[in-house]
Amino acid sequence: MGKWLGVMLMATSLSALAEGDIKAGAEKAAACTACHGAQGKASAPLYPNLAGQNAPYLNHALQAYKKGERNGGQAGVMNAFVAGLSDKDMADLSAYYASLKP
Repeated sequence: MGKWLGVMLMATSLSALAEGDIKAGAEKAAACTACHGAQGKASAPLYPNLAGQNAPYLNHALQAYKKGERNGGQAGVMNAFVAGLSDKDMADLSAYYASLKP
């Protein structure tokens, strides 16, 4: 029973981290468009498409960049970008990009 409780709590906390305001995310996404495109479709093959991506995954990725847990590729750029983002900002951006059609 304790194992299931832990799994449920983890799933709930991941869900809470990923909940965000789509409209607020759209307003915050201006800085993302240079690389990830106006509709979350990358401007160059070097950058990933974000449109339609899973919100909890996006949120986790942003959190990992902020903590310095992701490296390689464009991690330096992303680390600098997310440094000023709050948890709410990251949740909003994640919700926004998840809401877009891939």
